[in-house]
Amino acid sequence: MNVYAHRIEQLRSMMRSKGWDAVIFTGSDPHNSEYPAPRWKQVEWLSGFTGEDGDLVITLDHAGLWTDTRYFIQANIQLEGSGVVLHKTRVPEQVLIPEWIEAQSSGNKDYIVALDGLCVSTEFVASLGGVTVVSVPDLLSLFWKDRPQIPQTPVYEIISGEDRNEKIAWLREVLSENGCDSILLTALDDIAWMLNVRASDIEYNPLSISYLLITREKVQWFVLKQDTVITVDLDGVEILPYESLQMQLNSEAESLGCLWTDSNSLNYEIFRFFSENNFETVFRPSPVQMRKAVKNDFEIRMMKESHLRDAIAMEKFLYWLEKSLENGETVSEKDAADYLELMRNRIGDYMGDSFQTISAYGKSAALPHYTTPSTGAPILERKGLYLCDAGGQYLSGTTDITRTIPLGECTPLEKEDYTLVLKGHIGLASAVFPSGTAGCQIDALARIPLWRNQRNFGHGTGHGVGFFLGCHEGPQNVRQNFNSTPLLPGMVISDEPGIYREGLHGVRHENLLLVCEAGSNEFGYWLKFEPLTMCHFDTSIIDSALLNEEEKKWLNAYNASVYDNLSPYLNEEIKDWLAEKTKAIQ
Repeated sequence: MNVYAHRIEQLRSMMRSKGWDAVIFTGSDPHNSEYPAPRWKQVEWLSGFTGEDGDLVITLDHAGLWTDTRYFIQANIQLEGSGVVLHKTRVPEQVLIPEWIEAQSSGNKDYIVALDGLCVSTEFVASLGGVTVVSVPDLLSLFWKDRPQIPQTPVYEIISGEDRNEKIAWLREVLSENGCDSILLTALDDIAWMLNVRASDIEYNPLSISYLLITREKVQWFVLKQDTVITVDLDGVEILPYESLQMQLNSEAESLGCLWTDSNSLNYEIFRFFSENNFETVFRPSPVQMRKAVKNDFEIRMMKESHLRDAIAMEKFLYWLEKSLENGETVSEKDAADYLELMRNRIGDYMGDSFQTISAYGKSAALPHYTTPSTGAPILERKGLYLCDAGGQYLSGTTDITRTIPLGECTPLEKEDYTLVLKGHIGLASAVFPSGTAGCQIDALARIPLWRNQRNFGHGTGHGVGFFLGCHEGPQNVRQNFNSTPLLPGMVISDEPGIYREGLHGVRHENLLLVCEAGSNEFGYWLKFEPLTMCHFDTSIIDSALLNEEEKKWLNAYNASVYDNLSPYLNEEIKDWLAEKTKAIQ
């Protein structure tokens, strides 16, 4: 029997003994993090699916994985033999887990759904109406004998342009303005931002697994750290054991007054604790999210510097890749990813990648979140398209860039897709829009060239990016889903339209953009974007007939600025090569 099918059957035996009708596992952790530490990769352990977004439902006669369009191809491959069926999300005919459970239960309140309350958000449980929910923390530990422990990596302090005490004072003012006396922060990036600390508890994310409680008098950090790994002086911050949160809250319940917390990142176990102990709680989005999203002048300056250094590494990588293939050297997808990491490693404040590099040739790139094999990776040939989506974590910022590169002769369809996606990228990057505009209101600017040719992509067009924090950061984004959060000066978003053709190729062009002021007039206050990413777009396979004059003007100006900014840091060979790559098109 398939190892995953065997694990699911073990779980079903327990379900029968407990009288449970369904068990739900989400691909998250006690903080509703996008990327969990290995200990909480429960969906992967049970099903074999390694995608970043997947939820699993097990009943006595069905096992289903819910994931979005980025992972359909990957899921079909990885779930084979496990007995797990793919349920597609972000498609018109989607049936999400709450609806599916409702259909299974037929309104029977005795239908019992068990879940690991530590790894399910309060918002998610609230959506499961009409059934009985049973919370069993660390449910899988009964079967997962070699389950990893909660990580404890060194904590260090960073410079962010704002002292932690200033941030704490600001947050206390927000509490007062909203009639609250205390706040429990549960999102890991909120906590890291508030304290100006970083760690490496989660791969690619400089975060420390913890909770932060701020009252009018105290700041208490609940973190699983020994004294030896906290080497910074957290003046005025009391450090308490991670597992002591509920006990400490209970002992100080009277002094907490009205407690603010965010149900989007609050796990169900803590919610139950609040409810059972009659805490006065207010559930609202964390105020830290919006404040963190708007970068201050220091963060903007540093992010521009980190993008400059990252771009130098990218151009050296792309030069090496082209020359290696021209010289007949054998280069695999993994070799290419490793060389890019080598180039970044030579940058002084490089702290690691911001996500696993997607190094994808040909049909591999048709999977938007392709995982490059560590062994036996496909070999790059001197034809077709190669896609590289990669990012770096630097003390001075976080980067995320995608370039699709022609390795030789390309088909007319590859050229057309390449050009249409670039048109979409330029459409968003060159936008000017009124203050108060949300990302969902301008998402179509990146899709119109594709829609006109009856093509589309299933993922979002843009996500927020942190300052040496998460590569994906809210609350702003650019996607079709409704999100009323306005784009504000100082916010950073990605611009990454794409086209994916199963079995053939994939194309994606991505820059990070800074939201900037564009002036005001009798019609209002206007905003625009400034590219942070500086790396040329290859023009050698562009179908110039598909670009209008404004698009050509934008592209030529962008490529010229890449050369102007990077050439002083490149040797003569690479400088001459980049000069050719950035020549204006007609």
